[in-house]
Amino acid sequence: MDQRVDTHDCCTPDSAKTREFDLAVIGAGSAGFSAAITAAEGGKRVALIGHGTIGGTCVNVGCVPSKTMIRAAEALHSAKAAQRFPGLQGEARVDDWAALVAAKDDLVGTLRQKKYADLLPGYDGVTYIDEGPARLVPDGVEVGGRKITASKVIVATGGRPAVPDIPGILDAPTRDSTSLLELERLPESLIFLGGGYIGAELAQMMARMGTRVTIVCRSRLLSRTEPEVSDALTATLRAEGITILDGVRYDAARRDGDRAGLTVTVGGASRELTADHLVLTTGRAPNTEGLGLTEMGVETDRRGAIKIDDDMATTRPGIYAAGDVTDRDQFVYMAAYGAKLAARNAVLGGAERYDNVAMPWVVFTDPQVAGVGLTEAQAGEAGHEIKTSLVGLDNVPRALAARDTRGLIKLVADARTDRLLGGVIMAPEGADSVQTLVMALTFGMTTKALGETIFPYLTTVEGLKLAAQTFDKDVAKLSCCAG
Repeated sequence: MDQRVDTHDCCTPDSAKTREFDLAVIGAGSAGFSAAITAAEGGKRVALIGHGTIGGTCVNVGCVPSKTMIRAAEALHSAKAAQRFPGLQGEARVDDWAALVAAKDDLVGTLRQKKYADLLPGYDGVTYIDEGPARLVPDGVEVGGRKITASKVIVATGGRPAVPDIPGILDAPTRDSTSLLELERLPESLIFLGGGYIGAELAQMMARMGTRVTIVCRSRLLSRTEPEVSDALTATLRAEGITILDGVRYDAARRDGDRAGLTVTVGGASRELTADHLVLTTGRAPNTEGLGLTEMGVETDRRGAIKIDDDMATTRPGIYAAGDVTDRDQFVYMAAYGAKLAARNAVLGGAERYDNVAMPWVVFTDPQVAGVGLTEAQAGEAGHEIKTSLVGLDNVPRALAARDTRGLIKLVADARTDRLLGGVIMAPEGADSVQTLVMALTFGMTTKALGETIFPYLTTVEGLKLAAQTFDKDVAKLSCCAG
């Protein structure tokens, strides 16, 4: 990937040598930019210190490259899916994998320049410094062999794919979510380790491109969401030809010539698996090495992630942290949100608290899975008296008209107050519907109020109305729009 970036000479070593700053931000990804812009807009002098490629994970190796490749795979699959409609026929194949990768790289380069590097000259208060690894020191940061003095510091160095602790894993041919999308040719077979959202998304994408795919995971697919969703997505992926082995124990990995081997235990029996590569999607690790956290009294958790309070402060006064380097939510929009709070609290006199009660999340499989709030299990653990509703997409007119009823909607509510606590939508383009549920939770809506809200007909989001009505009635007995 071409990672050259023109920063328009926004900072020179001499300018940084002679200046002190109100705030130093380590990391120039979504969190770092959010913190720097927030502080600069408040009139503060900010040193934005590069840590890796400008733009960070999302634009370079995460959200942007993966979602454009996922969309390409969906287009290929849709040609086959056209066969669901009488009179239509379709076929799909990948003519040029390298061209898809090149187009992805071009998009990444464009967005990195436009949404990150080109923004810097517009903020006079921000000095961009990219002179090597940064290290926390008293009263500032050391970078490139010299000290950057700042009264407050925000660490926003992000994370990277984690390597699971499996014997032989370092010797086996492996890829992660970054290097998978940089392969020069389309592999014939892949084994994905891990059934979280990254593994599920990329496994389906590669299978639709024509690769033979196996997913192996210790628990169930998307183990943190509702079991009904996990079961439905598992059935969908299996129907597309993906092998899914859940509840496994990883025993050993190895190199078999040019291929990868994996030994797992499933249901008490040992199984030997082989593929071109093992794809490591078993979680992410924070980028904390070399920052001098221990010497500065900044505590980390067992993963090495920085511990922060709700005000984004670490255990060292004057040092804050945000994004994937912390022990909080691992989403780019939550990284930017947390960094904004950190900047306000650090140098703008704020007293704001991190709040993820109505935080939406999305898994870009097909169907998409999107949710917000508490699951049924979490609501029970929190002490609520629970009631739930479950509606299959075969009850949603939009899905029937599209001849695609894969999916469901589940809502969780407090039985005593009728207040909505959470919900999940599994549907094609379901991600575009979840924000309605976010607003419902944000403003404390009841299931009755949601069920009485007017929704447009023949839309996926209308399914939320039907799911809310399901608490009190059988929506299968309603005529169109009768609710």
